[in-house]
Amino acid sequence: MGQSLVKNYIHIVFSTKNRSPYIQPNVETELHKFLSEICNKLQCTVIKVGGFTDHIHILCLLSKNIALSKLVGELKSRSSMWMKTKDATLEHFYWQDGYGAFSVNPTHIDAVITYINNQHEHHKNNSFEEEYKAFLHKYSIDYNEQYLWD
Repeated sequence: MGQSLVKNYIHIVFSTKNRSPYIQPNVETELHKFLSEICNKLQCTVIKVGGFTDHIHILCLLSKNIALSKLVGELKSRSSMWMKTKDATLEHFYWQDGYGAFSVNPTHIDAVITYINNQHEHHKNNSFEEEYKAFLHKYSIDYNEQYLWD
């Protein structure tokens, strides 16, 4: 083949350290925009960014030019530094070490966008821990509870 053609939709999820509720309304929209800009600069076209006070959801197209772990590392390191400049109360802001990344069928993109859009409503009744475990179950990912949240 003369060229590499790739279209991988990825749903990335990661939380704040200890699931602390740092992502408050005063920074939420700007943080989502900042994360979108990082993705786009890395040629990972953003489709939707959202989340709740203690975690982020990003739906994007993973570029053929970057590894998923590199993308997530860049997102977390750059946004962590950025968050600390926003407010003195965020000086101890960190993301949790791990992340989840799930492939998305192109026919399910609209459903994932709706899901991300409804995070605030969703989390009136469900914790991030419940939500994340549901993703792991849905995608048949084995995990050890002992190491899931550290």
